Amino acid sequence: MRFFILLLSIPIYMSFMSEDPTFKDRQLENYTVFEAYRDQSEEAFAKLKAKDVDHFQCDILIRAFKFEEDLEVWAKNKSDSIYKRITTYKFCSNVGELGPKRKEGDKQIPEGYYTLSKFNPKSTYFLSLKLDYPNVSDSILADKHNPGGMIFIHGGCNTVGCIPITDKWIKELYVFCVEAANGGQKDIPIHIFPTRLTVENYTLLKKQYSDTKLHDFWGQLKKGYDLFEENNKLPAYSITESGEYLF
Repeated sequence: MRFFILLLSIPIYMSFMSEDPTFKDRQLENYTVFEAYRDQSEEAFAKLKAKDVDHFQCDILIRAFKFEEDLEVWAKNKSDSIYKRITTYKFCSNVGELGPKRKEGDKQIPEGYYTLSKFNPKSTYFLSLKLDYPNVSDSILADKHNPGGMIFIHGGCNTVGCIPITDKWIKELYVFCVEAANGGQKDIPIHIFPTRLTVENYTLLKKQYSDTKLHDFWGQLKKGYDLFEENNKLPAYSITESGEYLF
């Protein structure tokens, strides 16, 4: 009888072993990701559950505000359209001025609407998540020969134009993003603003900065900001041939 049971179990085991590894499986082959899940997955899942978001079927949105030095994580269930704010991290350090990145070496954190383009479990800064900078708008408006690149949200506290949020919080953010990607989210949006673009803050920006091109650029970003603030739904946009955002 024992031999018969063993024979029955072999096909089941072989079937399980033959399944292709998931995105999460492949990420967990890296010790840094294993450590992130070991240390922060329980807290990350609890934060999602507190907002009635299922970590197996979640979409993630990241929003960053340079002046306030806040990085927000929003999430929703795939069956929903409205995002809920899950948590906010503080930048560990900051560089540059308010305004978009336009050239390699300008030490500017980009501003605009981006997506997560790469998970980097072998980062110098423990873990990192890469932005798709330069995006279409940047490619039109930034330096044609050397716009820069390699912009990440990462661990640690050092930066020359990225967003560091410490090792602890990059672990948690990485878990959020791996769960979303593993559940099928192809594009994780990352929206970066000079500040929270309220009417008051936008008015102050225009008073403090005389460059009318900046005013126009921030006005474009504000339209997307306002749309999300109104209904917590991801705003749709396009980019014109001149690099302007249209919502």
